Amino acid sequence: MDSAGLGRAYDELLAEVAAGGFGPAPQGQLDAEQIVAHLVANDELMIEATEAVLAGSPFAYYDLETMHRPQVDALVAELGGLDGLDARLRTTSRRLVALVDRLGPAAGTPVDTHLREGYDLDVDGPLPWGRVLDLHARVHLPKHQAQLSLLRVAE
Repeated sequence: MDSAGLGRAYDELLAEVAAGGFGPAPQGQLDAEQIVAHLVANDELMIEATEAVLAGSPFAYYDLETMHRPQVDALVAELGGLDGLDARLRTTSRRLVALVDRLGPAAGTPVDTHLREGYDLDVDGPLPWGRVLDLHARVHLPKHQAQLSLLRVAE
């Protein structure tokens, strides 16, 4: 896993968050705050998994794409809205990238992985942790960056 690529993916997403100007989400979809809350919660799980891999401990990673809206809303309230979420995402993303820098050969460690990104990606079984992180950088983060971009209100 290339930590520089992960860092770039986060930089692009965080620039989107910082640009702000988001309108309401279409019916049934997450708004900007909820998207960022989802990313914060997912980062925290990825940090736990990466720390477990580095420690040689078993870990199962389940993505939070199906996280319940009340859980997302509670995180939004806890962090005080988009500004607090942005600050937390900056912290969690830096921490994850720093951990990825330390992975080295451990990136090949298989982790029981359960994730789904729409119809494009469905994983239900062991996957090298570096591959999961690569999918996060190349699929998951850009997907949510695009969602945020679509929520921006035209001026």
